[in-house]
Amino acid sequence: MSNHILLYVGSALPLLWGIAHLFPTRSVVEGFGDISLENKRIIMMEWIIEGVALIFIGFLVATVTYLDYTSSISRTIYWLSFAMLNTLSLVSVFTGFRVGFLPFKLCPFIFTTSSILIVLGAYL
Repeated sequence: MSNHILLYVGSALPLLWGIAHLFPTRSVVEGFGDISLENKRIIMMEWIIEGVALIFIGFLVATVTYLDYTSSISRTIYWLSFAMLNTLSLVSVFTGFRVGFLPFKLCPFIFTTSSILIVLGAYL
């Protein structure tokens, strides 16, 4: 039962962080000041894509956990999610972590913690 808790918490972190990512999109884009409309659209697109990717990872992990957390497909999804979350964490360490805004600094910790919870839940 504790493995289910670890898996669900591990899936909830990116899911909730992804949802939280979508709300400030407009203000983040406006924070860049007077830039071209094309650049605003690119920033908006990238911001939304990261939020949607995080929601997808969280939803996928929660879904396979609910259906059958012991299946080989579930374990493959857990490992792929682990890899993706740690990749996002590394990107965040070298980019967003250098920004003075606290939520950017939280990303690597949230992604890494989530990935560890997922792997622990899958194999405990």
